[in-house]
Amino acid sequence: MRIALSHRHTAALFFIAFSAISTGASAHTGAEPHMHSSFLSGFAHPLFGMDHLAAMVAVGLWSALAARSAGRDLLWGPVGFAAMLLAGAVLGLQGVALPAVESMIAASLLATGLLVVSRLRVPGIVAALGVGVFAVFHGVAHGVELAGSNSVWQTLAGMLAATVLLHGAGLAAGLVLRHRQVWLARAAGAGVAAFGGVLLAQMA
Repeated sequence: MRIALSHRHTAALFFIAFSAISTGASAHTGAEPHMHSSFLSGFAHPLFGMDHLAAMVAVGLWSALAARSAGRDLLWGPVGFAAMLLAGAVLGLQGVALPAVESMIAASLLATGLLVVSRLRVPGIVAALGVGVFAVFHGVAHGVELAGSNSVWQTLAGMLAATVLLHGAGLAAGLVLRHRQVWLARAAGAGVAAFGGVLLAQMA
């Protein structure tokens, strides 16, 4: 028997799925330094860390949904996030400690998820700086873990490549969904926001 789900039911399933995943996940994977020893391991880390994957895809998704045209407007958020992620990683490698790193990573999920839901439009530079602030904390967390590794720059290159890939996936999905079935993108955004909210509640 074929069961047809309404848009409302499907959105609810997205929300519940992300909430269920979040209850068993931590805000940062906290892998040991020896797990970050090559380009491939650096590339794999964002793909298997739910917090990083969700944040990076959400940035791309929001950029596509909020852009006025399929041009330069699409790139402000992803480029800002990737650049500040790298800057944060360099700070972490230098031993710079920032307060509330885990909380800010979780907050980035809440914020980017809500941006997707609202499709908020802001000037490009504001978009880049806004997501860039959160990206610094993602980067610092990585940099601290990578300190002392023998192949730091290879690993960072892998992480940056994966970040660009995830942003691209979010952009592609957003461009497909922005005119049709935008409710699906917003449901995914609600799930990301719920993920971040649960992580923050667990840290309280």
